[in-house]
Amino acid sequence: MSKRDYYEVLGLTKGADASEIKKAYRKLAVKYHPDKNPDDPTAEEKFKEATEAYEVLRDDEKRKLYDQYGHAGLGGAGGFGGGFGGQGMEFDLSDALRAFMRDFGGGGFGDIFGESRGRGRNGRGRDLQIKVELSLEEIASGVEKTIKLQKQVACTTCQGSGAAAGGGVKACDQCGGAGQVRRVQRTLLGQFVNVVMCPHCQGEGQVISAPCRDCNGTGTVRGTETVKVKIPAGVTGGNYLTLKGQGDAGQRGAPAGDVYVVIEEREDPIFERHGDDLLLNLPVSAVDLALGTKMQVPTVDGRVSLKIPAGTQSHKIFRMRGKGLPHLHGRGRGDQLVRIIAWTPQSLSAEDRRRFEECRSSAQRGIPEPGRKIYS
Repeated sequence: MSKRDYYEVLGLTKGADASEIKKAYRKLAVKYHPDKNPDDPTAEEKFKEATEAYEVLRDDEKRKLYDQYGHAGLGGAGGFGGGFGGQGMEFDLSDALRAFMRDFGGGGFGDIFGESRGRGRNGRGRDLQIKVELSLEEIASGVEKTIKLQKQVACTTCQGSGAAAGGGVKACDQCGGAGQVRRVQRTLLGQFVNVVMCPHCQGEGQVISAPCRDCNGTGTVRGTETVKVKIPAGVTGGNYLTLKGQGDAGQRGAPAGDVYVVIEEREDPIFERHGDDLLLNLPVSAVDLALGTKMQVPTVDGRVSLKIPAGTQSHKIFRMRGKGLPHLHGRGRGDQLVRIIAWTPQSLSAEDRRRFEECRSSAQRGIPEPGRKIYS
């Protein structure tokens, strides 16, 4: 199937600068990200398409070739030969996710995705993604989580070699041990020769003469492993961490993939989060607002005393410095905002009603006219 023009994919013109390219891509990537559209294969394809376009147009050299020759000028499948996943290889979802998380998914964790390597190529184990849900208390203090992973592990029968007892390896018949084959592509601009990974030996240059029966020569079998991940204080939903080498085991001794831990934040029943600040609605009786009082207010670190001056109006907000969430990988904390909510009793005894009636007239003095600003 023919590819769409990369500028058209991102909704840009050829004169777009780097910031416009990045902004346009981010908008599409967030909209079509697989995590937001788990049951929509169309969204996944649009996510990959947008990321492929972005990877070409953000690179000055690739963009120059594309502007001059179009898709044919890039060669292979999008021209991701030297950098993104093996020359001539298909640009897959793993590549797209890595590109997105590299530029937009760090969330304060720095260059968490390291070098860009395709999923499962050249025997390397696949990358895995897991979601970890945290409570606000865990986010406030940081936490270590123990996670059980279903994944490919090294075959114990062949010790991960993929070869049966007494078996060995031989040079691949199709590539002669080079691990690469040449493919000729004819276009309107002439003939292009691409050197691509050998599909028979997956670029290894060798094949097993007598494969292990338990793993069928791959060197890996399905298994379970437990990993631990330390999550620092101050994370937020959408942050990613990486566990290097904890993904699927690589084929026949190749490096293992990585595990990407995606943070999900559980909604808190008390606090409303705004960055590193927390908002708390505090019900206070009309009597206490009129006379003033001290109240024990919940925070993520326990209850603290808050003075409410006499005459405080409903919806007045008090700022409690340093009582919010810790700054991620930084010093200091956010604040806790306490919004006062006047609480009106819904049932009164006869005696309470008599007392309220006695003070009604005095309580009504000084009430502002409708429409005037009440809260400062």
